[in-house]
Amino acid sequence: MKERNETVVSEFILLGFSSLGEKLQIFLFLVLLLTYLFTITGNVVIIFIVWLDRRLHSPMYFFIANLSFLEIWFTSVTSPKLMLNFLSVSRTISFNGCMAQSYFYFALGVTEFCLLVVMSFDRYAAICRPLQYATIMTQRLCIQLVLGSWVGSFMVMSFRMLLISKLRFCGPKVINHFFCDNEPIFQLSCTDTSGVRRVDSILISTIVLSSLCLTMLSYVSILFSILRIPTATGRQKAFATCGSHLTSLAIGYASCIVLYARPSGSASLDANKGVALLNTILYPFLNPFIYSLRNKTVKLSLRETFKLSTAKLFPNP
Repeated sequence: MKERNETVVSEFILLGFSSLGEKLQIFLFLVLLLTYLFTITGNVVIIFIVWLDRRLHSPMYFFIANLSFLEIWFTSVTSPKLMLNFLSVSRTISFNGCMAQSYFYFALGVTEFCLLVVMSFDRYAAICRPLQYATIMTQRLCIQLVLGSWVGSFMVMSFRMLLISKLRFCGPKVINHFFCDNEPIFQLSCTDTSGVRRVDSILISTIVLSSLCLTMLSYVSILFSILRIPTATGRQKAFATCGSHLTSLAIGYASCIVLYARPSGSASLDANKGVALLNTILYPFLNPFIYSLRNKTVKLSLRETFKLSTAKLFPNP
């Protein structure tokens, strides 16, 4: 089959939500801006508190601080460009910028799934193996688990980007999305993408579903341990904590399964844009509140830090 005459594509156009009315776009811009600022602020506060307060120097908060650090970068991969496009007419992104955005989006996303597995294992060890917890979750193991999550995820996604870099683009160059997701990129390629699509689908589906199974295995074990708690108050507190965690996991995993762990072409790109907002905007926004800011120890540390800072800034005469 003869291929089309190739021209070098130097930039793409992110269609995003350009079909919406101007007033609605401005409203969405303001909502997204506030959400982004709250997400960044909340995660920075968590990192700062965990670093400052010695009471929070434990494996659980070490993992939470790493998750907060990741969320800052993950939401920053897509949100600023999305907000800028609400105010811009051109809505362009360079070819290299598009490839970089796609790489970091998936690499950080896979890292997050790995950290969620690590965090669920940490909770399993703390609740189901309390006497051996200190022996199991050593500082060395915690560092190794975090480094393995980051390095392993970025290496796997580097292999994925190596495959995508072999695709050629010769027009059109309009991406029907608000960021450089895999499916709209594949649709713009003027070469055969069946092999790359298959490898990409198997790779991402395997990562998402395997991490989900490992995470749920830990939480099922935790739930059985909670049922053996003798007091109703203790069970209620434990269920409340697990319930909030599972709600967060449901949003994150459900959106990714809909987007990536399904047959190619089974959903429209317009529908994918709405689901992707849950994954890129809502999920990073909720995580600080679910994993940290509802925690009594974290709230106590925040109050003490605020009082100390206020006393230093405004000392009593």
